[in-house]
Amino acid sequence: MNFNLNKYLDRFSLFSLTKRYILSKLNKLPLLDRWLVKELLPSFFFAVSAFTLVSLSVGVMFDLVRRIVESGLSLKFALQIFILKLPSFLVISFPMAILMASLLTYSKLSSNSEIKALKSIGISTKRIIISALLLGVLMTGVTFIFNDLIVPSANKYAKATLRKGLGVSMTSNYVKNIMYSRKGKIIDPLNSKRSLRGITHLFYAKELQNKEMIEITVLDFSRNGYKQMLTAKKAYWNDLDADWEFEDGQLLTISPKGGSTFIRFDNYIYPLDSGPQEIAQMPDDAKYMSLSDAYKAEEFYKLSGNIKDARRMKLRIQEKYTLPMSCIVFSLIGSTIACKGTTRVSQGSGFALSMILILFYYILSFIFSSLGISGAISPFFGAWSPVFLSLSGGVYLLNKADG
Repeated sequence: MNFNLNKYLDRFSLFSLTKRYILSKLNKLPLLDRWLVKELLPSFFFAVSAFTLVSLSVGVMFDLVRRIVESGLSLKFALQIFILKLPSFLVISFPMAILMASLLTYSKLSSNSEIKALKSIGISTKRIIISALLLGVLMTGVTFIFNDLIVPSANKYAKATLRKGLGVSMTSNYVKNIMYSRKGKIIDPLNSKRSLRGITHLFYAKELQNKEMIEITVLDFSRNGYKQMLTAKKAYWNDLDADWEFEDGQLLTISPKGGSTFIRFDNYIYPLDSGPQEIAQMPDDAKYMSLSDAYKAEEFYKLSGNIKDARRMKLRIQEKYTLPMSCIVFSLIGSTIACKGTTRVSQGSGFALSMILILFYYILSFIFSSLGISGAISPFFGAWSPVFLSLSGGVYLLNKADG
């Protein structure tokens, strides 16, 4: 996979463009909001830097240092990987930064009695926190764009760059351990009108390299009572004839009465669909997928009868929406909690409080995500329940603050 660092950095410059865009819109806001946003922005950019630095140090830097020392990864490749990993940590930092900025800014205003002064002239808490919510809404859009357009491609480039730096396979078509199950009609050879539905084929290949499957095993259960096993050293998907061409293998068929036939072959045409080829070309994790890729993967899993993976992918799709939405959640909670307090929160205390609230939110997300994947609740509620619950808690705190 070719990597053009300059092209990538051009795309990544959206971050600096976003900062200039925010500042350019300030003059169009009412005076109160303009003042509050100007108070929020320094804390926000400080928090983005702090959270990104900490998460990068824990999540990337230590691993890169270990690979430099143990695997001989060059500093050039390590720097490229570090830059490419930055967007994935930025999108996580944006919601956390919104929370910390809201806590620091509004607690400072509250400790200076500026919140009390605003309330004394009839301005409610709901009106005071609108500026934080506006920033949260704006960062929701920015986070969504980053997470969908920049992060997946950056992660793919980082993975390819790491392989290149370690001297592993240079091909972009290299995949290990391809597994595919196909569901469909199981035919009864004795009664063509009678059929069952279930798993008809199980396909496994040790690896895919340059569109060539290596060391393949196929189990065929498509005929009721019969079991067929095919093994081959190589296989190719033929787009023109829509079938698989296996090379240098053997085929074992076991009949319902226990009889068996065994043949060796140099070439064998097998009428299986392109599912193994398609699943091999899919990214192995949703973090490498854009929304359009994830929707295609979900549809593919549904068509192949893989209900569990389809449900998992549906939940990951919803999480691509809920991650940006957490910016609004944290702006509401952070500003409301700070407006109720009377003492100023220091940067250290704000960081610690932010981490506690974030930890609680992500534990909640993990619990509901697990329930969604297991099928105990729908994937939609598995992804959105933490957002709904947190928003409800934020609204409750806001009403108490105004009460």
